[in-house]
Amino acid sequence: MGPFRVWEIPSNLVGIDVGVVLVGRKSSMTWDREPSLTPDLVDGETSITRRGLVRWAGAGAAALAFAAQGAGHLAAQEQTPEAQPDPEADPEAEGTEIVEYEATPIEGGTPVDSAGELTVYSGRNENLIGPLIPRFEAATGVDAEVRYGDTGELAATILDEGDNTPASLFFSQDAGALGALAKEGRLAPLPQEILDRVDPRFRSPDGVWVGTSARARVAVYNPEMITEEELPDSVLEFTDPKWKGKLGWAPTNGSFQAFVTALRVVEGEDAAREWLEGVKANEPKTFDGNGAIVRAVAAGEFPVGLVNHYYLYEVQEQDKKTYPLANHFFAKGDPGSLINVAGVGVLEDADDPEQALAMVEYLLSLEAQEYFAEETFEYPVIEGVELAEGLTPLEDLPSPEIDLSDLNDLQGTLALLAEVGII
Repeated sequence: MGPFRVWEIPSNLVGIDVGVVLVGRKSSMTWDREPSLTPDLVDGETSITRRGLVRWAGAGAAALAFAAQGAGHLAAQEQTPEAQPDPEADPEAEGTEIVEYEATPIEGGTPVDSAGELTVYSGRNENLIGPLIPRFEAATGVDAEVRYGDTGELAATILDEGDNTPASLFFSQDAGALGALAKEGRLAPLPQEILDRVDPRFRSPDGVWVGTSARARVAVYNPEMITEEELPDSVLEFTDPKWKGKLGWAPTNGSFQAFVTALRVVEGEDAAREWLEGVKANEPKTFDGNGAIVRAVAAGEFPVGLVNHYYLYEVQEQDKKTYPLANHFFAKGDPGSLINVAGVGVLEDADDPEQALAMVEYLLSLEAQEYFAEETFEYPVIEGVELAEGLTPLEDLPSPEIDLSDLNDLQGTLALLAEVGII
């Protein structure tokens, strides 16, 4: 292992006595998709159970909701199904005040040959973006120090550190964490020239964060078991009894939980509850992650599963074989067609705003966008980048009209999943 430093995470944020993450550009530790503080990561995305809901009292509400994403892994190991959500873990809890703010815009751009140092907090794991860091350094002359960790815990840490955070840039695996920081006034407005490179669907309406790559929710299916014509136009139709025993899902998976959050935003709390109860009644096959769902559908265990689009490509790449599977996109505006993004924001009062902005510009460059398309099978968010074979163009995807910043109420989603008895 190369050189690294150990950072202590405030124990009141992660629900455990002590937490650590590694920082540095070299490490022998690896993850599949997104990182965790524990090695039992499933498909690289955060898994959360109801036990993770009971350990959050004592920190700010916005920090609580996202710190829970990392605590869930440890909580899952404790196996305490009788535990109930903590009623104090409420985004409107007493003592939490959200105020309006006026941030200072970042002036201009940064030349590619500018030097200096930059500290990045990255919720995207080192396996995914690590190869881009030396390319960024070579292109800009900036020396980047990256602190890798769970997106939720890093967002919570930024809120806890306040103006004393060493980070100048936050690289999030999802828009919800960026939305939480924006709500607390921790992100600085980005230049319009940068924002205009990305479809308005995939950036902050307030101009304080921008998506760097996108992923779509789909139903992966086995054409040998079911035709696409037999699949529903809406994810809401999976409550029909005819789907009993025929669907796979991963309720503890972070991407599924982001979808449920979107379902709550688009359809309302009652409709989301009814959908969860209806699908549960159909006895879906439950997994911890998306990759296992794809493999089970390929094996003919059931015909269809709810996943992110790239898992079909990723699993085939990992297994070195082509499976007889396809992705089904739901109808226009359906919550089942949610498109979420990984994205970045420059911290308000950052020590190195020019260097941070240089990385934002680099992540939206042709080189970096081609990397996301070719190596992680995600959607690039700028025009002119060739997609992975078989992908529907991003502009043709029928995603629901939603401000991705509104996906910040993970806490409410976890409480609903626990209430219905799914986690």
